[in-house]
Amino acid sequence: MKTIKYLAYSLSLLLLISGCKQEDIDLQDPCAVDPENCAPDTSCEDAEAGTANFTKFVVLGNSYTAGFQAGALFTKGQQNSLGAIVANQLKCVNTELVFNQPDINSVNGYNLQSSAPPTLILGRLFLFDPDGSGPRTPAPAAAGMPATATTCPSAVNTPASPAPYNTADLPAPYAGDKAKLNNFSVPLIQLGQALIKETGGPSTANPYYNPLYARFASNPGSSKLIEDALGAAGSFYLVWLGFDDVLLYAATGADGTYPMTGSEDFAGYYSQMISSMLGANPIFKGVVGNIPDFTSLPYFYTVAWNQITLDATTAGALKTNLADKYNGFLTLMVANGIISEEEKTKRTLNYVAGKNPILLTDETLTDLSTYMTGEAAALAPYARARQTTAQDLVPLAAGSVLGTCYMNSPNAVFGVSFPVADKYILIPSETQAILARTADFNAAINAAVEDSDGRLTVADVRSTYNAFVAAKGAIQDNVYMTPNFAPPTGIFSEDGLHPNSRGYAFTANIFIDAINAKFGSSIPKAKLGNYGITALPVSPPAP
Repeated sequence: MKTIKYLAYSLSLLLLISGCKQEDIDLQDPCAVDPENCAPDTSCEDAEAGTANFTKFVVLGNSYTAGFQAGALFTKGQQNSLGAIVANQLKCVNTELVFNQPDINSVNGYNLQSSAPPTLILGRLFLFDPDGSGPRTPAPAAAGMPATATTCPSAVNTPASPAPYNTADLPAPYAGDKAKLNNFSVPLIQLGQALIKETGGPSTANPYYNPLYARFASNPGSSKLIEDALGAAGSFYLVWLGFDDVLLYAATGADGTYPMTGSEDFAGYYSQMISSMLGANPIFKGVVGNIPDFTSLPYFYTVAWNQITLDATTAGALKTNLADKYNGFLTLMVANGIISEEEKTKRTLNYVAGKNPILLTDETLTDLSTYMTGEAAALAPYARARQTTAQDLVPLAAGSVLGTCYMNSPNAVFGVSFPVADKYILIPSETQAILARTADFNAAINAAVEDSDGRLTVADVRSTYNAFVAAKGAIQDNVYMTPNFAPPTGIFSEDGLHPNSRGYAFTANIFIDAINAKFGSSIPKAKLGNYGITALPVSPPAP
């Protein structure tokens, strides 16, 4: 086959490139500047607590309430956590309110998903333009990444992450007073893990272990996250757990690395958690967040299904050397009754000059490897191959493999002439299953709240996020926001899964609205313009 003339793949960030390279304005809320003596970032005039008691505010949750953003838990993100932002606004009705978090004390944090300790310690993601004004598109890169080089399908050198993104840190044990914590939020934690002691240890041969809980657990290996949160004896709780029970499965391409929690199990866990909280503390009230549809996060819609751009020569070579042979084989399979005409249509390959679908392995298709012998043996990699359609979702993780070479062969380019694994694409049946499970979880959350004797209310994050994405943006508080991570308007961070600081303020206001509506409170909402956004791309220093 003729060598594929395919430019190295990079993530397209719409609205990202504006031709300027200035540093982004570093907006921070007052608590990020002076977290021990901060004041609400808006007027407190006419603020009332209503029927709620905000003497002590406690948060129980996962990455979204911990301040996790850009793929890591780091100091600035933690200072702008959803919990911290809500607590800041509650100062309007309780000027003595204190909100202590298990400080990570790391500028760039630790990237749990990308690091390979002890040899490779990586931190938060940032937008990196590795060749300045060159042809490569800025894309998320990890802090602490060393220089890399590839030779296939073309030679590409990427410099090391520049300062201030040249460091990363393993999470150290929390050195503060654990008994004074208010934020009990653990990134990458499923609901059931909040209820068991194994989440805090031991660290080996334990699939439930989470180092980001162990670092501040009251008694690692013996205490439970739910018990630690209840031990704080809050008068008002914000609880947002359960998102990772579907999100981790979706983010890893539904390959089973992180299985979805069963609907009945989730309902049991959630009921157990809420019952324990209500029973242990008969005076507290609170707000719980429901679970957004994963499809409302830019991680799942930034990369288009027809992302592959080919010139006429390359498209012609692919048609002759791959599509014609594969499609002819499919015709033979139909004639022999192995597959239906409908499946043949679904699997037929087509290459054109311009935008093209992504070539993938779809495990729901008939496995034709048994029949790929003799002259058809070269088609073995395509035993379950097809190209994406508009109904498929391409997670950002696909960017790590699309456009790279299988076995360093320029004739086998992932997504173009060689299929990517099923885990890099969410097919329609997987998407439908995840959304159905999410609906089940939200039904369980609503049931638990309805059974709380009026002490809890639901913040409908799901509906708000969906409406925001459907409208392709919104103007609030004189701030224009869009559902992506492209500066200066995007309110998601570089990982595409978590909000940036402004996005957390936007989300915090959903919880504040729910509190006000349920308890007759008049807590002012956070001013979105006071919170930082995703920074513009940085480039390596000039030689």
